[in-house]
Amino acid sequence: MITFKKSILLLSLIVLPCSYAISEDKLDKDSGFVVDTGFELVKANCTACHSAALVTQNRMNRETWLETIRWMQKSQGLWPLGESEKVILDYLAKHYSPTKTGRRKNLPAHLMPAVEK
Repeated sequence: MITFKKSILLLSLIVLPCSYAISEDKLDKDSGFVVDTGFELVKANCTACHSAALVTQNRMNRETWLETIRWMQKSQGLWPLGESEKVILDYLAKHYSPTKTGRRKNLPAHLMPAVEK
């Protein structure tokens, strides 16, 4: 006979992995991008020139992603994105925006290594 404590333990072993799988974003196995609306456009346009990791390791707000796109268009040969630009920006802002656990802040100037002149 199964005791109440054993029943709770068995139920926890079944429910917890299922709830974890539901809450975790599904990632594209090739790029590591979160699979969601617009991810195919991001994958096609971004990985044509650089690794997906260059996107996934960064956290920027929508304006900064747009500035980055403009910089790539002016200096790196990125083509005009047309109507895809809004979808790409929506995707990037949703999945790769700043988080509290992202990169650390830059070192203050007084802690930077001194350059001899």
